[in-house]
Amino acid sequence: MPGTIFIPREIDAIESRVGASPDTVKRLVGLGFDVIVESGAGTLSRIPDADFTAVGGKIGKAADAGKADVVLKVRRPSEAELKGYKPGAAVLATMDPYGNDAAVAAMARAGVTAFAMEFMPRITRAQVMDVLSSQANLAGYQAVIDGAAEYDRALPMMMTAAGTVPAAKVFIMGVGVAGLQAIATARRMGAIVTATDVRPAVKEQVASLGAKFLAVEDEEFKAAETAGGYAKEMSKEYQAKQAALTAEHIAKQDIVITTALIPGRPAPKLVSAAMVASMKPGSVLVDLAVERGGNVEGAVPGKVVTTANGAKIVGHLNVPGRVAASASLLYAKNLFAFLETMVDKTTKQIVINRDDELVKATMLTDGGRVVHPNFANAAAAAAADKPKPVVAGQNRGDDPASDGAAKAEKPAAAKKTTAQKTTAKKPAKQGDA
Repeated sequence: MPGTIFIPREIDAIESRVGASPDTVKRLVGLGFDVIVESGAGTLSRIPDADFTAVGGKIGKAADAGKADVVLKVRRPSEAELKGYKPGAAVLATMDPYGNDAAVAAMARAGVTAFAMEFMPRITRAQVMDVLSSQANLAGYQAVIDGAAEYDRALPMMMTAAGTVPAAKVFIMGVGVAGLQAIATARRMGAIVTATDVRPAVKEQVASLGAKFLAVEDEEFKAAETAGGYAKEMSKEYQAKQAALTAEHIAKQDIVITTALIPGRPAPKLVSAAMVASMKPGSVLVDLAVERGGNVEGAVPGKVVTTANGAKIVGHLNVPGRVAASASLLYAKNLFAFLETMVDKTTKQIVINRDDELVKATMLTDGGRVVHPNFANAAAAAAADKPKPVVAGQNRGDDPASDGAAKAEKPAAAKKTTAQKTTAKKPAKQGDA
């Protein structure tokens, strides 16, 4: 019997993307699967039902999720949706588990094997599965489009017989995937672009795109990047120095785009109310981190706020979803590429290799338990009605949860007897290190 794959219509009011495209449905059918797409699932991504049926998919209803061996989603399933899934089904989605312990526990209780696509490790093999990069790339592009729309002036310099229109000044704060695309887009549109980031490695990338780099380049700056390529949270001292450097710069900008996120933590505040107040009337700030608390003081999720001095703070939610027709095509390919690694080409069934590094990094729940190391301890503590421990870690699982775990182990180590300490002296030192 062939396996069954279900693609639901997203129920979140702000979600316009879908977990499959006609291309990926065609490929899944080609692998021998029955593919059921909920009616209307692709409508907001400009994919009509007929496009799915034309490549061998079947159009169904939400209740068809109960037949599925695999569910391909954009967002984490709700408890109501989970009630319709069969135990053991594999669910691939962006799970957003940090701070959502109850939702993670609900997936464990439902018995599904949940994979958090945003935990995909940054290795060559997994590049095609990297949902964070594919979606952030489009978010960076859209941030410039949204900023230009609110700025309501021309971005490039224009020399005409009637006079010269000056080029807009655009400042990008945070040069990850979204920031790099924002730089490239703003430059293509003719703006004068500057950018800043705490990671020294991006300085050359910024310059290669034709923008100017701005940062306090001290010793802390030189070590401000994790092994996984993410920005570290900087000290209060560094943040103060960086704020002083950027404050004067921001006052002269027409559009500021902020993209800074610390995995598993609230977004760092980069732009204070005083900085916003220093900007010219009609200037624009686009906050791509608004869903995590925002980089800009005064940003409101889902709103465009006009300040007392006439500046606008743009806090659109689900920015990749604002270009859903493009975002869904890329996201669907990410899901397919990962799922394909689990397909037994002979039996046409899903076979999950729990020793695979991609599975280990992304598997959140399995067999009725929370299994990801960044959340398993918290889940166990909650089940035992104990205070939750502090667990460190990155949002893709490619950096070990070491800091918080090491601290949590110290009280236990301290309970050893004197004899135990003497006989196990070296291991104790290694554990403390």
